[in-house]
Amino acid sequence: MNHWIAILLVIVGLFLIMYVVALIKRPGSRYKDKPDEQNPMQGKMVRFVENANEKENADGVRGHLEAVGPSNHRAGIYEKVIKRCLDLILSFGGLVILSPLFLALSLWIVIDDPGPVLFKQKRIGKDKQYFALHKFRSMKTSTPHNVPTHMLENPEQYITKSGKFIRTHSLDELPQIWDIFIGNMSVIGPRPGLWNQDLLTAERDKYKANDIKPGLTGWAQINGRDELEIPDKAKLDGEYTNNLGLKMDIKCFLGSLHVFSKDESVVEGGTGEMKKHESTEDK
Repeated sequence: MNHWIAILLVIVGLFLIMYVVALIKRPGSRYKDKPDEQNPMQGKMVRFVENANEKENADGVRGHLEAVGPSNHRAGIYEKVIKRCLDLILSFGGLVILSPLFLALSLWIVIDDPGPVLFKQKRIGKDKQYFALHKFRSMKTSTPHNVPTHMLENPEQYITKSGKFIRTHSLDELPQIWDIFIGNMSVIGPRPGLWNQDLLTAERDKYKANDIKPGLTGWAQINGRDELEIPDKAKLDGEYTNNLGLKMDIKCFLGSLHVFSKDESVVEGGTGEMKKHESTEDK
């Protein structure tokens, strides 16, 4: 009996230590100490305005976002309390149980291509607040930063051998368990877009999908992932938002388990790339 009490105390102590560290790290991960890095559209509803004279953004279109009013989202008890508690329990358990895998992948990444193990990227979080998302580095250190895979010329040339494996099995996403633990993400939710994916941001606003925390996996991921066009992806994210609840989260979680074997929906080239491949084959 005393043995199990000791184990429980160790687990609780580890949780408290990690949570204190998370509270300290969280402000920096949201760029609160860097005002010039924050999103001017945070907390606002937006629309996309096309402009051929502007620089092409991460969605491959030219234009900018324009605020059309404030967001009036009010989180319910499930989203604010129950979902957050589930996120804490699952992310803490994941960090502890998967720590040997984290170590093994880290060593492989460094041996394969010397450099940082983790890759940080500015993403759009709840209410369009920017945060630093973490991934296992799957591409060479020479890869252009803040450029989505589908906008790279021949993206395969940048992917390392270890990166090919971890991307195929979605293992590159595992460090986001930490992002969930510190409160920037949820286990289930719309996948966080890049800070300069203006079209995706505007499309999601049509369905209020930017009002909730982004997730490690979500409804759009189990219904197509990379081959989906942006409007279709945003619509699915909206369906999740409108049906937010325990039943929907369980359905998304169970539907996502297959990706760790081999996810055929991951297409190098990103959003809508499957449709391009099909068009090419037809020709």
